[in-house]
Amino acid sequence: MIRYLTETQGGNQSEVTDFILLGLSDNSDLQIILFILFLLIYMATMVGNLGMIMLITIDSCLHTPMYFFLSSLSFVDASYSSSVTPKMLMNLVVENKAISFNGCAAQFYFFGSFLGTECFLLVMMAYDRYAAIWNPLRHPILMSGRICFILVATSFLAGFGNGAIHTGMTFRLSFCRSNRINHFYCDTPPLLKISCSDIYINGIVTMASSSFNVITCVVIVLISYLCIFITILRMPSAEGRYKTFSTCASHLTAVTIFFGKILFMYLRPTSSYSMKQDKVVSVFYTMVIPMLNPLIYSLKNKDVKEALKKVLQKTML
Repeated sequence: MIRYLTETQGGNQSEVTDFILLGLSDNSDLQIILFILFLLIYMATMVGNLGMIMLITIDSCLHTPMYFFLSSLSFVDASYSSSVTPKMLMNLVVENKAISFNGCAAQFYFFGSFLGTECFLLVMMAYDRYAAIWNPLRHPILMSGRICFILVATSFLAGFGNGAIHTGMTFRLSFCRSNRINHFYCDTPPLLKISCSDIYINGIVTMASSSFNVITCVVIVLISYLCIFITILRMPSAEGRYKTFSTCASHLTAVTIFFGKILFMYLRPTSSYSMKQDKVVSVFYTMVIPMLNPLIYSLKNKDVKEALKKVLQKTML
């Protein structure tokens, strides 16, 4: 039986054995519609990202640094969407919307870790595009298989290290005001809201860590693309400039969407903040972005289209 804590009840962290995820809406009719919509989005996300990984694995023409990073990005997209979406889908069709304390901590950790990893991966991909355009002859040396593996491993270590810091800081708190989380997954703002501990240090660490990571990533990406644009502008032919720019158009689109969302969340005025707005934004980056990335890279990439065509032809034979 679920135990609901009220705002007036005292206690400490050990008294909270589970949380209640209030979700997106209490309207039962709307919940069915949302379940169908989000299930379709999740299925498209998994098919798109896992399909991209398989395509890159089986086609030798795609065994290049850019596609190695892309397959890693697809894995991260599928993983961080899966850390949130299945539980959210289940809560839309069942009355028991509880999640255990440890389950909430695990969801918080893996979602934050994979999201951070994606941030760092996009930076590594920007550097790869810069290296390929700035000095194409030295690109195979600059981005050898060993270096690519190190860069991807570094992204995962940084993402999961960052996730561990935030998880440790959040779940060391006491939760005695309520165990009802006004969100569809375990996220920092709603968890801090129901904590009865002093959250001043948490606010400083979260803001400092998030600001440093986001600003560093955005600055590196901007510098990389500034160098790319300068290199492209120095090319003599318009056709050469177009072909070169098209090789990084997909990544630039994905970067713009990802960091645009993050900058919107962090730069919006505090007075305009609302939990309903935060839930809508959360739906966008937990489900929509992971679904869009494989579409962006496949629709704007000739190599991926050719590889997919070859696989479909072999399947039909």
